[in-house]
Formats: sequence, structure tokens, C-alpha cells
Amino acid sequence: MTMTDPIADMLTRIRNALRASHEVLDVPASRVKLSMVKVLKSEGYIKNFKIVSDGRHRQIRIFLRYDKDGSAVIDGIKRVSKPSCRVYRKHDQMPPVLNGLGINIVSTSKGMMTDREAMRQGVGGEILCSVW
Repeated sequence: MTMTDPIADMLTRIRNALRASHEVLDVPASRVKLSMVKVLKSEGYIKNFKIVSDGRHRQIRIFLRYDKDGSAVIDGIKRVSKPSCRVYRKHDQMPPVLNGLGINIVSTSKGMMTDREAMRQGVGGEILCSVW
């Protein structure tokens, strides 16, 4: 069976792992997912990640981050642009996430970045997901 939206699958795996208080989760690797995970790490939403391989399949091992109270750093993660309805925005039309408390992950011609970085560089693109 083919997967129609692998990015939504990764976001759902992260959401489920956070609800179950898992420390680590594995997702099938791809360049887009790896770029998204790099943005999540640079923004401090996850502890770390690494690529693991069993010889045939590559996986991204994501180490989730929790605060001192044991609650997850990521309160919510939502897919914005879907295969059936793509969402593109110019750099000056990026919607804020919770009045600036969260981020949008944007796929631009200069690579994957946050909405703030896209506005700073003056590039627009496809808004893949929102994290808060």
C-alpha cells in the first residue's frame, strides 16, 4: 500500500509519541522529513535526531524533548499544506502561529526554514506545518 502523505504520517507519529510520553521514535527517512527535523532541532522543539539504517531501510530516530515537569515541549503540531490543497504564501503574507508563540515550517526555494527566517530572507513558499 502506498502512503499518500508521508509528512502527515511523520507528524502523527510525533503527536502519538508525545501523548504516550516516549523518549524516542523512528520515522522512515526522506530528504523533506530530514529537513523538517533539522528545523525542529534548531528551534529547540526536539533534543536531537540521527539517521539509522538496518541495511535496507533508513530511519530518522527522533529524540523528543520534555521540560522538568515531564510535559512535552511541543504542545501541538498540525499539517497545513496537504496533497489535496497546497498552501503557498509570499514572505509578507505568512500567517502567525498563536500570535508568534509557534512556528510555521516553510519549504522555500532556498531550503526548508521557519516562517520568521523566510520573512527575514524575503522568500515565500509552501507552508508545510505549524508547531507550537
